[in-house]
Parts: sequence; structure tokens; C-alpha cells
Amino acid sequence: MLVLNCSTKLLMLEKILKNHFPESLKVYGAVMNINRGNPFQKEVVLDSWPDFKAVITRRQREAETDNLDHYTNAYAVFYKDVRAYQQLLEEHDVINWNQVFQIQGLQSELYDASKAVANSKQLDIKLTSFKAVHFSPVSSLPDTSFLTGSSPRLTYLSVADADLLNRTWSRGGNEQCLRYIAKLISCFPSVCVRDDKGNPVSWSITDQFATMCHGYTLPDHRRKGYSRLVALTLARKLQSRGFPSQGNVLDDNMPSINLLKSVHAEFLPCRFHRLILTPKPFSDQAHL
Repeated sequence: MLVLNCSTKLLMLEKILKNHFPESLKVYGAVMNINRGNPFQKEVVLDSWPDFKAVITRRQREAETDNLDHYTNAYAVFYKDVRAYQQLLEEHDVINWNQVFQIQGLQSELYDASKAVANSKQLDIKLTSFKAVHFSPVSSLPDTSFLTGSSPRLTYLSVADADLLNRTWSRGGNEQCLRYIAKLISCFPSVCVRDDKGNPVSWSITDQFATMCHGYTLPDHRRKGYSRLVALTLARKLQSRGFPSQGNVLDDNMPSINLLKSVHAEFLPCRFHRLILTPKPFSDQAHL
């Protein structure tokens, strides 16, 4: 195991990962954030350098942690050789197996390789798989002419909105998610439409892997073009900062799939896999 701390080498890694799109997108986004202030206190672990075969991004060991917070306790993975990834998992002190955590990646063997090691350590593992998408370059500001007058207005989220997002996110509704969303809002780009009272009615945020997520419009405000406006605006905001505008969607979420098709988003040939791993002592407490 090698922890990559050198800023010059981390910039080199960013360039190397770019040559392995789309499979490396999750790790690439995490490394970009490390190289731009590291607001989520991440670090990079590899099997070797510079000719690595597997790379994992993880929380720094000194970062404050909640053992039930799989949102923040998140690893991104990219490998050139799945055996090297599995060997890295098996090494001492690469993964904190004593807490609930998640692994994200865009490679098909990720689940089986992770499960083999998790089973040996008696952790439960839950897989959710998504269509992975990438937004084409948004060359100009999306049309906002239908936002007449002073409201509704296009703006960004504040930490005060975190409770609403926690309540409306299918993965939310708990204390760990509330803290996680507040941290995302404070660290990364977001976009929202606010009504005449200043309340968010449609939004999307960016996660720790530079992925667009939690795109949502309140039921009473749907079919007004807000979701399209928010998605394109956030994609352009990320692109203007040099980030890839990536996202994911469940196979049965047809409204979101149709929206993505309408804005000519590219559905990637690989799928996004999110694994949530739970030690048995936490199986009754974890919010999955």
C-alpha cells in the first residue's frame, strides 16, 4: 500500500486517470477535489506508483468520523487489474472494516471482488446499480426566459436548505444524511429554483466525487421546465470549473431518463455501482 501525498504526483494522477474515462470518473472526481482544496479530507491509496494497477480514494485517517455514516465514509475505486484491487482491499489498514461504509466505481467486477473480501470479514454488502451518464458540453447559459419577474428565480442552495433535501432524498431521512448534505452544499456547486417565498422548489447538488446528484423537483412544481434548467445549469457550472459533468440514474426512473435524453446526455457503456458494507454489530442501526 502506498498513500500518495505529493501534490505534484497527485496532479500527475489526475492526468493519468483522464486517459481511462469513463471507468475512472469517480476516482477522477475525488482526486480533482483533493487537488483543489480537499474539502472532504480525502487521500489516495495505490498499490504502486507510477505504474499502479489499482487506486482507491478514502477519508484521511485523522478526519473525524461517525461509524454509521456511510455517506461520508465513502471510497471510490478504479483498477487496471481487478486482482490488484482485491489484494489492496486485503492489505491491512487500507479499509476501515469496523464502520458502515460505501464503495463506488464504474467497473463490472467491483461487486464480486469486494464481496469476496467482505464475506471473509463477515460484513453484509448491498449493491445498487445505475445507468451512468455524462453531460455534453453546455456552451451557453440555459434559457431562463420562462422565469418571469422576481420569482421564481434561479440561484444556489444554502446549508439552511439541508433539512428539506434530507427529507426528499430517497437515500435520506436520517441524521447522518442531513450532516452529509449540509457539507456537500457548503463545499461544492449546487443550483436551485426558489419560489416567491424564497423556498427551494427544484434543485441538484454535487457530491464528493464531483457527481451531480439528488436532482429533485417538488411535486407541485413539476412539468414547468425547472428540472431541465437546474440540470443544465449545474452541468455548465461544473464544466466551467474543469470538472466532468457526470451523473447516474436508476433504470426504472423514466422521468429522469427522458429528461437526460432530452438534453442529449450521453449514457455511458459502463454502469455505476454503489456498494454499502455493514459490519454485523451495526446491522440493526445502519440507514441503508
